[in-house]
Amino acid sequence: MTSRAQIPLPPPKVAVDPADLRRLGLEAGLHAVGFTSAEVLEPARTVLLQRRAAGLNGAMQFTYRNPERSTDPGQLLRGAASMVVGLLGYQRAEPPAPAEPAGRVARYAWDDHYRQLARGLEVMAARLRAGGWSTRMVADSNNLVDRNAAWRAGLAWYGKNTNLLVPGAGSWFVVGVIVTDAPLLSESHGEGDGRVEPLADGCGACAACLDGCPTGALVAPGVLDARRCIAWLVQSADPIPVEYREAVGDRIYGCDACQDPCPENRLRERREPPPPAGETALAWLPVRWILTAGDAALLARVGRWYVANRDPDVIRRTALVVLGNTGRPGDPALEPLLARYLAHPNPLLRSHAVWAARRIGLDQLAARAADDPDPQVRAEVAVPLQVRTPLR
Repeated sequence: MTSRAQIPLPPPKVAVDPADLRRLGLEAGLHAVGFTSAEVLEPARTVLLQRRAAGLNGAMQFTYRNPERSTDPGQLLRGAASMVVGLLGYQRAEPPAPAEPAGRVARYAWDDHYRQLARGLEVMAARLRAGGWSTRMVADSNNLVDRNAAWRAGLAWYGKNTNLLVPGAGSWFVVGVIVTDAPLLSESHGEGDGRVEPLADGCGACAACLDGCPTGALVAPGVLDARRCIAWLVQSADPIPVEYREAVGDRIYGCDACQDPCPENRLRERREPPPPAGETALAWLPVRWILTAGDAALLARVGRWYVANRDPDVIRRTALVVLGNTGRPGDPALEPLLARYLAHPNPLLRSHAVWAARRIGLDQLAARAADDPDPQVRAEVAVPLQVRTPLR
């Protein structure tokens, strides 16, 4: 039997220089690296609780589900002392839209930018582990409000659209965090005492993002009502409210409407024209393909997206809205496609097919739904339609 005295002691932990970590992260392709303490994230916790109480999150859970967890790095890693925050830029030039009806994808979802971000974070995490320290990497996770960590690390300020704005670089960034028990913020490392001053607001009187939101989801500077936000509406498993369907436009996944008009982004585009999107970039997805592809093929194509319940009908529902907004009246291919969906077993799709058919002038086809067994489908026939305005 091994005595207590014979149990080998763990090797001593080796101090890691934050400057060395930053260098490794930047060499791995990250745009910026910052450091902050692992204290509870404020004001994120207070804001999440207040807005959840006000119902502004709607059915969206994510970091709202458990604010006590998503704002406490210590729940991710016992003994957490510091956070290393990395930003990766994803701005690329938008490929031209296809001639056929197609759904627009938000820029962050064109490619797997989070995989590249994870590689940059892993290089730094490996250096920490080599020194004997523990690490936990998180990105785009309901476990941590990573934007608050980046703000507290002094990398960006919160824009009025709730996105992070990096000085001189804009908002086209994904964020990742390494939570570690390494004390990276001691004075011996030249990083002060961990009380990095967050950046002051740089938006001033500008309200371009608020004015640019098609549904008025930005109800006040920095305050988002998810119940109106297109990015959430197209992810939710619920019917897309009739009053917001025209505003969805051609968006099949995500929404960049509050980032496109931002002066910080526009200035950067003029100063540094974005590189072209790569060959694998999924900037557009043909609507007819979405509505004719099988479940496995559809999920394989958009596997990186958040799809509620992994149900491909959620994507098809949005595709029907996009078709109603972009389909050309008189296109002979649309009537049989919509007739198929008016007979679909899922009433969610039947109801949105009624709307799409009426939007492109197929009223007689849509009228078949007047005898549908589902009351929501029948109600679509009587909903007043807005005058359609061409998108492209």
